[in-house]
Amino acid sequence: MDTMRDRFAPVVSRLLDENPRVAVVLAEIGKDGFAEARRRHPDRVLNVGIREQLLIGAGAGLALTGLRPVVHTFAGFLVERPFEQVKLDLGHQDVGAVLVSAAGSFDWPAGGYTHMAPGDVALLDTLDGWTVHVPGHPDEAETLLRHAVAAGDDKVYVRLSVQANTEGLPVDGGRFLTVREGRSGVVVAVGPMLDAVLAATEGLDMTVLYATTVRPFDSTALRRATETAGTDVVLVEPCLAGTSTTAANDALSDLPHRVLGLGVGRRELRRYGRIEEHVAAHGLDARSLRERIGGFVSGGRVAAQVG
Repeated sequence: MDTMRDRFAPVVSRLLDENPRVAVVLAEIGKDGFAEARRRHPDRVLNVGIREQLLIGAGAGLALTGLRPVVHTFAGFLVERPFEQVKLDLGHQDVGAVLVSAAGSFDWPAGGYTHMAPGDVALLDTLDGWTVHVPGHPDEAETLLRHAVAAGDDKVYVRLSVQANTEGLPVDGGRFLTVREGRSGVVVAVGPMLDAVLAATEGLDMTVLYATTVRPFDSTALRRATETAGTDVVLVEPCLAGTSTTAANDALSDLPHRVLGLGVGRRELRRYGRIEEHVAAHGLDARSLRERIGGFVSGGRVAAQVG
């Protein structure tokens, strides 16, 4: 199966052909995938070199001229390193762009911590007006990329990862999907976490919601799920643990409830390792999730079933 990033360049290259507003801004990373598109559209495919602050500034400048810029590099270089430019050049100037990241939280362990960005979504959450998509499959990535580019002049972040679920679902760029229904708690699986969550909750009487668009947070879907499953909620995210707990708490603010946020821990893992080892170390493999979810929901009632 191809990866989300494998799908990125062909999809956006087609959008360059279809829509004269679309432009692409790169910082070396991913430039080979746009070689042919750059020959066809030399004025709308730009490579600024390894200057990530300029990457964002150039995208904002294109947006001010009426174009729809798609800006791409690794997540740490796209959100963290040029955060002031994201805040000012896009936010303060009130112009839109589509930021598309790669490498996720730890997709390239050999690259070290400079190439990891578990806090990217949480960091963007400090700014106003961002839509955030976290696809869990290449098909979903293609759908959400098209949604993002077509979203007028909105500010959109699309978080691509080599981690993926085995099957794509019909996502719409907004709503959470109900994948499984139960009566003993709600688990919200974000993007690539769905397969592990489904394995972890197999045989448990729990509702599983699938989220590929986390901002805006689908409060309606969560509240609806709690009507039958109760108000014990577990969030399983491929980014920093607790990234969406405030959104979930706000959605249920008028109800007695408990929320557990699972995701990538704050402690830096200093050995390169493999992706699977990082997943296990952060407790995001199916076995660890089953123990953590079971120990939390309904004061441990589900834990008895796990045992």
